[in-house]
Amino acid sequence: MASERRLYALKAFDDTKAGVKGLVDAGVTAVPTIFHHPPESLDDAPTHPHGHQFSIPVIDLAGLVTPSGRASVVGAVKAAAETVGFFQVVNHGVPEAAMSGMLAALRSFNEEPAEAKRPYYSRDPGRRAKYESNFDLFQSRAASWRDTLFMEMAPEPPPPEEIPPACRRVAPEYVGLVQRLGRTLFELLSEGMGLRRGYLEEEQECLDGLSFAGHYYPACPEPHLTLGAARHSDPSFLTVLLQDAVGGLEVLVDDDKNQPAWVDVPTAAGALVVNIGDYLQLMSNDRFKSVEHRVVAKSVGPRVSVACFFRADASTRVLEPIVTDAGGARYRSTTVAELVRHYRAKGLDGVPALQHVRI
Repeated sequence: MASERRLYALKAFDDTKAGVKGLVDAGVTAVPTIFHHPPESLDDAPTHPHGHQFSIPVIDLAGLVTPSGRASVVGAVKAAAETVGFFQVVNHGVPEAAMSGMLAALRSFNEEPAEAKRPYYSRDPGRRAKYESNFDLFQSRAASWRDTLFMEMAPEPPPPEEIPPACRRVAPEYVGLVQRLGRTLFELLSEGMGLRRGYLEEEQECLDGLSFAGHYYPACPEPHLTLGAARHSDPSFLTVLLQDAVGGLEVLVDDDKNQPAWVDVPTAAGALVVNIGDYLQLMSNDRFKSVEHRVVAKSVGPRVSVACFFRADASTRVLEPIVTDAGGARYRSTTVAELVRHYRAKGLDGVPALQHVRI
């Protein structure tokens, strides 16, 4: 009976096509039970207090203009990718106006009346642009407190009429700038693996696909009961994240006692957050780390962020580890399609997706 009641509540929520923002607009003062996360998933690791000695590296790409500077940047990117799997970049070539314009456009779309957004709301996997709340709404143990505008932007963007007017001009322009940064990042990561500069882009086609996820996290009346995004790693080669000043992103790292703990990714003026995805961890044979992360719910907001996932063609692409040591492959060869199916079926359940293909 409980499962039937939950399914009914999920369907009722989804049928509104208004998302979490619709609940907030309706004046909810309590978080509906479909958003209640189990206590063990809310408290699955301690959270370091602000000011703990560990911090996410901030890497200045301005050093790339000289050979010695480039070697230093490659070393910093390599170290971050091999340890925490997360870093922030500054002087990255994406203008401040483009970043603030993208966040403003996404906020503007989410704050339109529900009837204006409803035509874009869909769970059709064939749509290249869609607005939805929780891609895994019917698979996850608990819904997350966020709505998303999702678009497949490369190799082919959606037809302009499928993109909400507020984002129609801004999103393709922003994505183009991120793709240019992506080329630089893949060059640095290739060099960090001891490979030629163009390896990941040209031989491995890491730059060919890009998915855009614009997330909107409304202020939450009971943030201690839910999450903005449950613990997960990304099904991508690399993710570039633009976040506003509200904060809430946390990364799971080992502390100085080798115990897992949540560490805040602070908002830094003009910075973009970069993290290694599952595909690159597999391809690097565990040399680079795809680290689990989450977004905590907050009583202030909304939090607005844009994640650009560098992906691959899910229909044909085969992934296999690049073995550079005597230890042998740690993963079996697989297809992107298989990993995507597995990821969608399990949802954000806190279990690393790569366990599915680990030898």
